[in-house]
Amino acid sequence: MPVAVIVWLATAFLIAVPGRAQSSSTGQSAPQSQSNQGQQGQAPAEAGGPESESNPIAVPKKKDSEEPPPPPRPKPAGTPEFSLHVDVPVVTVNARVLQKDGRPIALSLEDAKAHFKIFEDGVPQQIQSVTVSKAPITAVLLVEFAATSYRFMYDALNASYMFASNLQPQDWVAVVEFDLKDHILVDFTQDKQAVLGALNTLRAPGFSETDIFDAMYDTLDRLDRLPGRKELVVVASGRDTFSKLTLDQILKKVKLTPNVTIYTISTGEAMREAIDARYGNNPNVSMAMMDYVQADNQMKTFARMTGGQWYKPRLEGEFPEIFRQIASSIRDQYTIVYKPTNTKQDGTYRKLRVELLGPNDQPLQIKDQKNHDVKYQIVAREGYTAKHEVE
Repeated sequence: MPVAVIVWLATAFLIAVPGRAQSSSTGQSAPQSQSNQGQQGQAPAEAGGPESESNPIAVPKKKDSEEPPPPPRPKPAGTPEFSLHVDVPVVTVNARVLQKDGRPIALSLEDAKAHFKIFEDGVPQQIQSVTVSKAPITAVLLVEFAATSYRFMYDALNASYMFASNLQPQDWVAVVEFDLKDHILVDFTQDKQAVLGALNTLRAPGFSETDIFDAMYDTLDRLDRLPGRKELVVVASGRDTFSKLTLDQILKKVKLTPNVTIYTISTGEAMREAIDARYGNNPNVSMAMMDYVQADNQMKTFARMTGGQWYKPRLEGEFPEIFRQIASSIRDQYTIVYKPTNTKQDGTYRKLRVELLGPNDQPLQIKDQKNHDVKYQIVAREGYTAKHEVE
């Protein structure tokens, strides 16, 4: 081979080797740079990203004779970039044992654990725990304030003041008034004076409409966003005059809002009785009174569905005892937790029944100090909606 050709080949070889080394060095440094960018721009592993994509990975050098691996197989369109894990939720039911006059009956925790039974759609459930709850109040006071009758407004404000006066320092309360629309007077606060001050702003009503369905829907929607157990105390006549929503829609909203107990207080009962006694023979007055009968049924239904209680006071002197009962009901109740046998989260409404059963699955007999049978009732939510929630 001629010397010129040999020199040319040697020169070409010397030129090619550094170029190959530079290319190899560049190929090794690129993943490191990309990894550093990933560490700065991607969420940590706790946020859901896989750890291997956010940390540098050591890959052994490949031999020159090995063929490059095939490209990764593309994922089908629409395939999610996360794994789905579903936990079957537990159901929490608050129950109260009341005497005929509404006073609570205190059971020992051992008796409560031994005798409480709960049924979902008629199927007995395995109770995981029974505790006695003495939690503070977290409630919204929803007050009707409309230009209908002075007596109705007087009862509503008087009852609201009584409610505020019974608050404890650890209680959280918001105040909402409604007529044609609902208005938040004070957001959740532990300041009793702020609650009383908000009620003092109710001087002159602006509208005569009482749109209780719309007001309750908005309030339940806000409460549904808060964690834990909540109460809604409604002080109103119960009549709905101009709501956009129907009774069926608000009843559905009540079913879909878990962990909210509704207590209702119907106003103006003394005035209604006086009007009915004086003008009851007038067909127009009788029809108007039927509206209040329907209103009472609605207020009673809201309370019954959620395990609350409905009150219909005639005299002003009844208000203090009513709110003492409400406070006692909220603070002293039994919390029952179970995992349902029906694990489907299909949006269906499951009916609940809570019982106290003794030997041979017979109703538990409760005796007073004189060994007399005590008539009692168990007040609990009538059911819940098994809705699917994506975390």
